[in-house]
Amino acid sequence: MEFAYPLLATVAAYLIGSLSFAVLVSRFMGLNDPRTYGSKNPGATNVLRSGNKAAAVVTLLLDALKGWLPVVAVAWWGDPYGLGDGTVALVGLAAFLGHLYPVFFRFQGGKGVATAAGVIIGFQPWLGLAALLTWAIVAYFFRFSSLASIVTAVFAPAFFLFGDRVAWNAPGVVVLSLAVMGLLLVWRHAENINRLLAGTESKLGAKK
Repeated sequence: MEFAYPLLATVAAYLIGSLSFAVLVSRFMGLNDPRTYGSKNPGATNVLRSGNKAAAVVTLLLDALKGWLPVVAVAWWGDPYGLGDGTVALVGLAAFLGHLYPVFFRFQGGKGVATAAGVIIGFQPWLGLAALLTWAIVAYFFRFSSLASIVTAVFAPAFFLFGDRVAWNAPGVVVLSLAVMGLLLVWRHAENINRLLAGTESKLGAKK
């Protein structure tokens, strides 16, 4: 029975992560399926290419929420059920994997940037905000969402290791979860990296 609660929490986190809000919000707001235009990526950046900023913002917030919610739920209420740091790290990774490979959408998901941000904020709010600030700075100066995401994916585990030294005791399993998410984020952006090198990557706000 001691393994049942961590397993249930992990499965629930994966199912929450599998909710593709880019598709759901677009349907609700009468927009085209984001998997049919632009980068064909079901994420907030591609929804922005529809020209509907409100839909993009709602998608971004909901995608972040589905990463944040399982983490804080386990962190806040999991202790009586034996759910410790290992489960916190696992549910964060499970929610992220749900976005990448959603069971409700034939395992064809997005790149996971907003969901990863939600997970990071759930792990440690102020270090999560540092990661978001990194993304915003790179995106503002270079206008490439993909480049901002790649840089943040690389730096996020470093932020947590640095924070471990100066501010909080970062559990090793949390840092490991972050490292795995970072590697997957970079891998999911392989095509973007090729386009960045070729000078053909579209900038933020550009329509396709």
